[in-house]
Amino acid sequence: MSAEGDHERVTPAARTSLRPRLSARRFRGGAAPGPDPTEVLETGVAVAAGLREPAGSAAATEALRRLAGLCGAEAAGLVRPGLPDSWWGPGRADGVALAGRARGRRLTEAGRTALPVGDGPVLVLAGGVGSAAARRTAAFVADTLERARLTEGEAEAEAARLRALRAQISPHFVYNALTTIASFVRSDPARARDLLETFAEFIRHSLAARGDYVPLAGEFRSVEAYLTLARAVLGERLRVQVRVAPEVLPVPVPVLALQPLVENAVQHGVERSPDGGLVQVSGEAEGDVCVITVDDDGPGMSPEHARAVLAGTAEGAGLALVNVDRRLRAVYGPDHGLVIETAPGAGTRIVLRIPRFQPGVVI
Repeated sequence: MSAEGDHERVTPAARTSLRPRLSARRFRGGAAPGPDPTEVLETGVAVAAGLREPAGSAAATEALRRLAGLCGAEAAGLVRPGLPDSWWGPGRADGVALAGRARGRRLTEAGRTALPVGDGPVLVLAGGVGSAAARRTAAFVADTLERARLTEGEAEAEAARLRALRAQISPHFVYNALTTIASFVRSDPARARDLLETFAEFIRHSLAARGDYVPLAGEFRSVEAYLTLARAVLGERLRVQVRVAPEVLPVPVPVLALQPLVENAVQHGVERSPDGGLVQVSGEAEGDVCVITVDDDGPGMSPEHARAVLAGTAEGAGLALVNVDRRLRAVYGPDHGLVIETAPGAGTRIVLRIPRFQPGVVI
């Protein structure tokens, strides 16, 4: 690729058949059978996943059925303020009423026990569940709900960073691009039309993308569109080289992981140099890692200033690099943020190293 320039409600009669049937291991010498640990573990994982589903949903009800089977309860419910209650087994109305009276403390009435699981939610267990088992079950549910809350918080933070990146498209660049396009309307209508189509592609990718991830090929197309417009504005002051190996084009990456880095190179590298400069963008595979670099031969900066930029504490520095760095670390882990190689008078190189195959990262 090159750029220019280069409930179901359950009746009591159905209770027994809906209990999870855990496999039994029979030991020699007449030892009592016990549940298969692997199956218990798998059930616990399924319960945790179900409790993360929307309150009152069929998946949440199924999770409570499995949970009741694990702790020997005849019914189980999870009551959360402001949300539909999730319930499996008989006595739903009495159980929900008990949860409302618990008010942040353990409360037992008529064979039912209400146990707080965090700030607000209440777990209700009915039947012969021992005190220790009830406590352990409540602790498990509380931990599951807290993990779900943290995951939701991370997703909200990621969405906020993406909104911030979209909001940071330089108004100055947009104005200059449109002005340049307008200048060609009469003198070179064909070029004006091509540039307008390029501008539409740039805006479509930057503002209208809805998925969490796109193929790296899509990011490179956005980069090429940006660079084409930037060259129309800056003319011969901007020289461009884009090189990408075909094997990395299908690699999924977060939306707007690359284009803000290229825009940064143009604004802080080329535009600040009287004679302009060169921006080089490359992508290649190194084993199971995709390495992307963005280079400019501009004035560069001190390593201390580069660290301050990534920390978001550099005076006058935009948040685009910070947001990209934090998004990458959130998705791939703390070892996969941006690396800035620079020195005064030596230009700037920004390096991204992302796994070519990452669980959960799909298009």
